Amino acid sequence: MELGITSFAETIPAQNGKTTSHGERLRQVLEEIEVAESVGLDVYGLGEHHRPDFASSAPAVVLAAAAGRTSKIRLFPAVSILSTDDPVRVFQQYATLDAVSSGRAELLVGRGSFIESFPLFGYSLDDYNELFAEKLDLLLKIRDDEKVSWSGRFRSPVETQGIYPRPDQARLPIRVAVGGTPQSIVRAATRGLPVALAIIGGDPERFRVLADLHRRTLIDSGYDPEEVPLSVHGHGYIADTSEQAVEEYYDSYAAAMTRIGRERGWSPMSREQFDMMHSPEGSLVLGDVETVAAKILRWKEILGINRFELHISVGSLPHDRVLRSIELLGTKVGPIVREP
Repeated sequence: MELGITSFAETIPAQNGKTTSHGERLRQVLEEIEVAESVGLDVYGLGEHHRPDFASSAPAVVLAAAAGRTSKIRLFPAVSILSTDDPVRVFQQYATLDAVSSGRAELLVGRGSFIESFPLFGYSLDDYNELFAEKLDLLLKIRDDEKVSWSGRFRSPVETQGIYPRPDQARLPIRVAVGGTPQSIVRAATRGLPVALAIIGGDPERFRVLADLHRRTLIDSGYDPEEVPLSVHGHGYIADTSEQAVEEYYDSYAAAMTRIGRERGWSPMSREQFDMMHSPEGSLVLGDVETVAAKILRWKEILGINRFELHISVGSLPHDRVLRSIELLGTKVGPIVREP
């Protein structure tokens, strides 16, 4: 079982109204990555967003800076919004990251959970699905072939051109982020791609059907599921006691989810809803070391996952608490969930 951290470099205002600057938040991310490596975590993923309450619109740049401060931890975007980017440039950026990190880059691509990048880069939401499918196929062709010939609807043709640099790894690892859509699972599995399930609500048991669908489709498409890992991304926080974790996390988490929910027509998050989410069957991976380890192992049993990625800083949680949570994940939770 691999363990890691994901972040969107959130700059959502704290309860006292104070907002962390984008520069300070990105420097905090670099410190988080260093700590994650020092406590034995396997991966760190940084998201791509194009809005004022998230500092990371260019994760490849930040991850390259992190590569210079680390030597073992694997680095990836969480996610790279492929629908509104150029697959050639995406490949080049992460092949470059792979080179400067001596083969530690991965690429997690998705359609994005927010829509700001579509008007920003001149794309229509009417093409939401078609954009991703076409660009994913071009990205895979670039990964597999040094010289590419390709034509499609949304990008000018590529005519027998080399795409450089090539990564240090023989094949740049590519995963697809999935929020819960069966069609996304099938699209990834028919191409032999691993998926990362984002579980941020409800009982993870409901994702079992998607995990099973991924494995069945891999087999039907001629791939071995044992060679195509499944990972999960979940919100949560670890403290020395479960009571401490709940009390420290609630205010910042509820404020952040209420803020995002207001844009999407959701009701404000209540304490009752929060308490249900951190129950044993809930989606929040929240509590002391034993509670968090038990929840990760439950998800492993239900879904057959090979990797778990904890997303701690959903709101304005103080930086020192985030670092402590990362430390506990690596030094205390890790040995429990990695036992044979």
